[in-house]
This record gives sequence, C-alpha cells and structure tokens, in this order.
Amino acid sequence: MTEATLPLFRTQPYLREASARVLAHTSDGGVICDASLFYPTGGGQPGDSGALHWGEGEVAIVEARKTGAGGVVLLTGAGAALPPVGAEVTQRLDWARRYLHMRSHTALHLLSVVIPLPVTGGQIGAGKGRLDFDMPEPPDDVAAVEAALNAMIARDLVVSEDWITEAELEANPGLVKTLSVAPPKGQGRVRLIRIGAGATQVDLQPCGGTHVARTAEIGPVRIGKIENKGRQNRRVSITLG
Repeated sequence: MTEATLPLFRTQPYLREASARVLAHTSDGGVICDASLFYPTGGGQPGDSGALHWGEGEVAIVEARKTGAGGVVLLTGAGAALPPVGAEVTQRLDWARRYLHMRSHTALHLLSVVIPLPVTGGQIGAGKGRLDFDMPEPPDDVAAVEAALNAMIARDLVVSEDWITEAELEANPGLVKTLSVAPPKGQGRVRLIRIGAGATQVDLQPCGGTHVARTAEIGPVRIGKIENKGRQNRRVSITLG
C-alpha cells in the first residue's frame, strides 16, 4: 500500500471540491487519501480544514498534516466515524479560510520585498500574518512602509511558480530569505514563487504554500505595531483590510 498523496492544493489552489480514494487510516483518527485538496501545516501556513463526504457519511476535517512518506493526513475530531479504506470520498474545503491564508501568504512575500532584511520567522493566519526580521532598529515611518506595501499590491502583479534543482538553489543562496525555515531537500527540486514577470518581477523565493494568482486579490493591508522580539529581532504584523 502506498501513502503518497497527489497535492491538489499545489497544482489547483482555487479548487474547492474534489474526489479522492481513501488509502489508509491513522491511529489518531486521520484519513490518508490518494489526493488532497487540503494544504498540510508547514512553512508557517496552517493546515486546511473542511469535510469529507461519502455515501451517507460525513466527517469534519479539522487540520491536515504531512506524513514522512509523502502523504497528507486529514485529521478528524475525536471518535469520529471514518470513511472505509478504499471508499470514494468528496473533499470539500473550507474555502473562505483557505482564501484568507492565500491572500495573507502572498502579502507576507511582498512585505519581505518592502522590508529587504533577512527574515527570522513568520506565521500566517486567516486574514493576518507576521514576519520577524533581523532588524536592529524599527522603521522611522511605518505609515510609509504600509503605503509602499499597498502600492505594490495594487500593481496587480501576476503570481506564478517555477521549479529549480537543489543544486541550482545551492548555487543561488540569495533566493532564501527565511533564515528559520530551510527549503525542503531530498526531493531533487525546489518550488519557487515568483511575483511579477520580466521587468515587473519583484520577488522570487522558495515556498511550498498556497498563493493568490494576482496581487490585487490581496486587497488593502494594514501594518500593526512593530514589536521588539530581541536585540535585533523585530516582529511586523499585517492585517487584511
């Protein structure tokens, strides 16, 4: 039996419903399918939630996580009835929550452009997010940073993906902005998220998360109070307007 899962969340991030076949159950009430709409927790982005439907059955999915065998475990509530192994199920995504994650995630990539400093950490939420920067002193004018971020969003830049080999990434270490999370290795290639194209390109960095197709989908963003998280560490939080 294989536990590998086709990552529909990566190839079709706007897909809200899809069929799959159950491959296995896990001891903690999880379900592994041959394909997953649900993004598994990783890279600062929370795992997706939603539901599985089969025949007369239905179970809520509260989170998705990765397995070491290239699979995605869909976690259910305690004691929930699970679809049988081999059953055909319909996956339904909590789209409103996922789309907020997509908008927030792309906004954080742009924040790392507006504040061109090494990133020491980050977290994505539903309609909010934050990046920690190696920043000895906070910006003199936070309003100007916010205005620059919103101006870049309003350019409606295309967001696309590309792939390079691990050797190519090692030869271009400047692509990696996040010091706290290393790009996954051992698969032979690394996914890049590109914002803009050609002369309009503003960002290119390794990322396995879900993103909007164009920056204008993010909408207006507000920057909150910049927090001191250490001698040279500053936390910059954003909220979707």
